[in-house]
Amino acid sequence: AEIPYVGSGVLGSAVGMDKIVMKKLFQQAGLPVLPYVETTRREVLACPEAVVARVETEFGYPAFTKPANLGSSVGISKAHDRGELLAGLRDAARYDRRILVERGVDAREIEVGVLGNDAPSASVVGEVLPGREFYDYVAKYGDAGSRTIIPAELTPELAEEVRCLAVRAFETLDMAGMARVDFLLDRESGRLFLNEANSIPGFTEISMYAKLWQASVVPFPDLVRRLVDLAMERFEERQLSLAAVRPNGVLGSPDPESAR
Repeated sequence: AEIPYVGSGVLGSAVGMDKIVMKKLFQQAGLPVLPYVETTRREVLACPEAVVARVETEFGYPAFTKPANLGSSVGISKAHDRGELLAGLRDAARYDRRILVERGVDAREIEVGVLGNDAPSASVVGEVLPGREFYDYVAKYGDAGSRTIIPAELTPELAEEVRCLAVRAFETLDMAGMARVDFLLDRESGRLFLNEANSIPGFTEISMYAKLWQASVVPFPDLVRRLVDLAMERFEERQLSLAAVRPNGVLGSPDPESAR
């Protein structure tokens, strides 16, 4: 349609939504992810015990079951034993054809905002304190006990590592404009693991992404203006590519009203 828009293109949006493909790309880039097993709805319905045996062989309990393509923690369950794992697999299979099972860790939930196109930057680091056992749908949207700490109580060295990894994750998935990158910090080992990168994070003035940039001295109105500028920058970059394949080689220009 050749209309500028905020955020990632087709590739970044697609792989940012697919938890299994995302993890494979992170692994290939040498980024830290938790051990996982992938399966399908067909296998879960036909041979659930085989899936359970594979999970138990790979890493055991606790484990998280997740639909490959969903947000807001919908369909995610935490399993402490075989019975809960079977139930979690069946629940995830309601939502998607492909299912991810991931090793659970006792972890702090760390988040950082990324802003930019080809030269992205990272915000200060924040921490989510869920009001439930993990940051599920209820904890995100209905539990007043959940709260955030910005900036997170990390050493300067660890905070910088989080920010660098967030930018690398953003670049690995070819994201653009904005993303919120989520980490798990293992309380026992102190190791950082990339959980996921969200190409369209919650975006109100009280959402984590906006609050992270507010703490990074980018007020909400400035953040919105910056994202519009990045969308225009991305549009103009794409026009350079399209000009090479157009018969007349003329660059297009967006209608200012539709662009903004």
